Amino acid sequence: MSRWKQLPTSLDPRVRQLVVHLRRAKDHSGLGLRALASRTGYSRSSWDRYLNGRALPPQRAVEAFARACDIDPARLLALHEVAVEASDGGGAVPAAAGTERTAGRDEGAARPGDRRRPVLVLAVVAAVTAVVALTALLVAEVWDDGGGARDERSVSAAEGPTAGPGDEEGSDRGPFVFQVGKDYPCEVDRDRNGLLRAGYSRTRTALLGVGSTQWSVVEAQCLLRHHGFPPGIADGAYGSRTERAVKRLQDKADIVVDGVIGEDTWEVLRG
Repeated sequence: MSRWKQLPTSLDPRVRQLVVHLRRAKDHSGLGLRALASRTGYSRSSWDRYLNGRALPPQRAVEAFARACDIDPARLLALHEVAVEASDGGGAVPAAAGTERTAGRDEGAARPGDRRRPVLVLAVVAAVTAVVALTALLVAEVWDDGGGARDERSVSAAEGPTAGPGDEEGSDRGPFVFQVGKDYPCEVDRDRNGLLRAGYSRTRTALLGVGSTQWSVVEAQCLLRHHGFPPGIADGAYGSRTERAVKRLQDKADIVVDGVIGEDTWEVLRG
């Protein structure tokens, strides 16, 4: 794994969280900056700024990055949403050029001809690497800025609690796959036990927080909307808007206000 430069100490923790995840994904993909530039259309120097905390990447760059690394973009986009909010609120990232598309202007920028001349062998190697990377991302520890040791500062709510056993019990929809802009329909009814359900998950115990992406998040978003605390679209990605809606619900229900959905919050949502 490559050794990274130390991130600026002034960097907002929410922005740091995004950068750490981008670095980890890049390391597991095996892609260099030149390859990222070629595959995303954002220049090599832009990615150098993004991955060293000197500029915040635009949303489209994050989506292109996820495609290049062949990973689900949901978690990165949720972390990016939180990072943008942090940056807008207090200058968490130094203002710098490079948040716009810069292909062809900086050293190593992607050129149209580069994308029209893929090398078959490299493509096969990249595809195999991407499969390994996707598996590794699901189980890997958070890497620190120096390249390998666990950084306790990186483990925060933005990491997102993971699904517990049986989280998707009762869902016949198969594994959840995040789709950008998808707004699932919310038809909430009471079951025979008098509990509110939207039909995406029967869980009453799943621990959900910023960064979670699964069917139970869609369920929670629909129930939040039903209770009058709209979280934005019901897309299955637990971002800052969902977190704010959860906090408003928790405050009204007089339970611990932490923006994380646990058993107490599920009880309110199902009630």
